[in-house]
Amino acid sequence: MYAIVEIAGQQFKVEKGKIIFVHRLDEKEGSKVDFDRVLLIEDNGKVLVGEPLVMGAYIEAKVLEHIKGDKVVVFKKKRRKGYKVKKGHRQQYSQVEIIAINEKGYVKKPVKVESTREEKPVETEKAEVARAKKTASKAAAASETADRKTAPAKPTTAKKTAEAKEATGARKPTAPKTAAKEKSAAQKTPAARKTTGTGKAGTLKTADKKSTSAKKTTTAKKSTAAKTTGVSKSETSSKGDAEKKTGKK
Repeated sequence: MYAIVEIAGQQFKVEKGKIIFVHRLDEKEGSKVDFDRVLLIEDNGKVLVGEPLVMGAYIEAKVLEHIKGDKVVVFKKKRRKGYKVKKGHRQQYSQVEIIAINEKGYVKKPVKVESTREEKPVETEKAEVARAKKTASKAAAASETADRKTAPAKPTTAKKTAEAKEATGARKPTAPKTAAKEKSAAQKTPAARKTTGTGKAGTLKTADKKSTSAKKTTTAKKSTAAKTTGVSKSETSSKGDAEKKTGKK
């Protein structure tokens, strides 16, 4: 009779009285262990195959001792980089002896869960007094807010502004404003006329300036023409005198 069982992620073929080495277990040395992940059981030609486990089947075992395996050397190297690392490793195992193979009758043992919650210490008298003060202050604040809500509401700002506008409108008269505007317009008209008159005078002055500049240019041209004609007459007279002298000779 033999069975195939999964222990710590590995599958083993076990028989009664066989000793196997499995990955280290948490149990103490000498304690008994039950393995319930049974995949197959063979008993005198009768084979039970699990889907994936055989329901109710389990294997009784006993932890003999915890040992270390042979040393495994891990060596790393990168060529032309000057990198070399050499490490050793020894895997830890548990030596287990198989006591019995059972097809049925497995009952799960309740797993003990340690409570991680820490018990809170008893509150001291000072803490209780501080809490009472906080509750009293909260109650006082709540009562103040309730009183404010129940108090009559004040008139809104919109009403105040409307009343102020009405009061100012009643105080300020409208007739004096119109009279003042008419007076300002009457005062402005003669000033405007003066400005137009000055504008005309300015235009006359510019016309006079243009006429004088034109006269100056004409006189300058006449003088230059006269000078040129005088030069030419002197040249012709000098030539005639020269010819007369040559004829006499």
